Parts: sequence; C-alpha cells; structure tokens
Amino acid sequence: MAKFVLVPGGWHGGWAFEAVGQLLAGEGHEVRALTLSGLGDEPARGANLDSHVEEVVQVLHEGDAPAVLVGHSYAGMVITGAADRAPSRVGALVYADAYVPAHGDSVWSLTSQSYRDRFIAGVAADGLSCAAPGHLDKRCRAHPMATFLQAIALTGDWRHVRCKAYVAAFGWEGSPFIALYEALRQDPEWITHRLDCAHDIPRLAPEAFAKILLNYA
Repeated sequence: MAKFVLVPGGWHGGWAFEAVGQLLAGEGHEVRALTLSGLGDEPARGANLDSHVEEVVQVLHEGDAPAVLVGHSYAGMVITGAADRAPSRVGALVYADAYVPAHGDSVWSLTSQSYRDRFIAGVAADGLSCAAPGHLDKRCRAHPMATFLQAIALTGDWRHVRCKAYVAAFGWEGSPFIALYEALRQDPEWITHRLDCAHDIPRLAPEAFAKILLNYA
C-alpha cells in the first residue's frame, strides 16, 4: 500500500481530487487530499507560499512510509518546496500541468501574461486574495495572493527524490506548461506523460490520471 498526498491547484480544495482519490483508494492505497490554508471555509489569515509548504511537510512526516507527492498547477510550487525540506519522506514527485520552480522563482515569474492579468483583476477588491475566476467550480475560494507572489527558497535537495514525473494537458490553448513539458521530456531524470484534456486534469481525466499515478505506488 502506498501513501498518496494530493495537493490541489489555485482556488481549489481537496475536493478537486475526489474522483482520483476514490480510484486510488479502491486499489488499496492511503490517500490524503489536502485543502491548504485559506482555501477552505476558514479565511487565509496571512497564508503565503512558505506556510503552504509547511502544511505539506507536516503531512509527509505522518506515518512511516515515503509518500507519492502529487501537485496540480500552483501546487507544483508547494510540492517542490515540501520535497526540498523533507526529501527522504517523498518516494515520488508527480506534477500535473504544474509549475516546477528553481530557487527564487514564483508563480508570478513563471506564469504567462494572461494569468498575471487574471491575478491583477482577481485581487483588485482587497489586494490580499485573488477571487476565483467565474468559470470555476462554485466550491472554489479566493486564493491568498501572497502564495502567487512569494519567491521560493530551495536548497536543491528536492532533486534527490529518485522518481520525478510530469503530466501535461494538451487540450487547452494558452498553456504555460507545454514548453516545460518539452524540456523535461529531454531530461533523463524525468518521466513524462501527456493527456488530451484541458488544464484541470484531476477533474477532467480522473481515470487516466489515476492510472498514471498507480505507476508510482
């Protein structure tokens, strides 16, 4: 039995992995789908990238076995930071249409101009939290803007995680992740997969995504 720790992307909570989690649990695996601070029913209270990373680190230290650590979109930042702090607690890293940062990167620095424009529009009301785009699920919450802006501090220890995989979604226009996928496809340290769906892989292609994840159990 493997332990899967699933970290959702911007504006989403652990509910985004409901179907994927059920499929993994149905194969006998332990599943933790996280809702990071500020993205549930409680207000953010100063959440930033560091605090989101620390929340995941705490979960990794629960139990004995290393986890398969999965991040969608924004959560690529979070799982990289968590793996950097606790590489021995991670058996595999899986990025689903997600950012893969180097030291000093932020979501803001890595993303496309269209996403920056979306952030600016979303944060206009209070300057602190970025409202969820209207087309998203009604369960989405305003996202703490500091998590998009803060630069990540990395030692490079996350690269010691032996198994690193990238899953790219090729079914949408304007993706800031295709170039990253193409670069990682040439890197022998990475395993790459592609799915023909839009960005929200966990909800749009749960069966195909779960099948990929089971390779890393």
